[in-house]
Amino acid sequence: MKPILFIDFDGTLCNDKFWRSIDPVIFEKIQSFLFSENKSVKHDWMKGVYSSEDINRLIAKELNVPFEKIWNVFVEDCKTMAISRNSLDRIKELRNDHIVILVTDNMDCFTRFTVPAQKLDSFFDYIINSFEVKKFKEYNEGEIFIRLADRAGTKIEDCILIDNSKNLCTLFSKLGGKSHLVTSETPLDYWLDKL
Repeated sequence: MKPILFIDFDGTLCNDKFWRSIDPVIFEKIQSFLFSENKSVKHDWMKGVYSSEDINRLIAKELNVPFEKIWNVFVEDCKTMAISRNSLDRIKELRNDHIVILVTDNMDCFTRFTVPAQKLDSFFDYIINSFEVKKFKEYNEGEIFIRLADRAGTKIEDCILIDNSKNLCTLFSKLGGKSHLVTSETPLDYWLDKL
């Protein structure tokens, strides 16, 4: 069987942010409110407790900004995230020798807006999103990776993870797989070129 190549999304395949096209003052307030002051809300969103509509309503109320304004920018920004076509083409080629799985701790908007707009399902064999499985990648010592390797009939020792999380790369290596940490010096394309 083919080995699995696991690739992360946020910080690995894409570095764009939600609401990036809104007024910079509002953007900074959203970043502070959701990603600094209320991290538990963000985590619950990523685990399927809240929908994107719920979060945008919460932000609109907190910042006293019309929901439609926040929502329309949010949806458009989800659809237009900058993803390197070079990286996607390389990933598509690697499917000849690997099962390529995009595995991300992400929100419903990723599946609803980003994946179809960017046609990501045509570049990956599978896409696993924490919002749908209700668990983060690190849950239960990374059991999702073992389960996916077992399901594919391959050994974790033959599998590769490319991710920007040092903790996750360490965990994946402890499971027996090969991990490659994405940094500014070693971006995704650096690791894809080595495969």
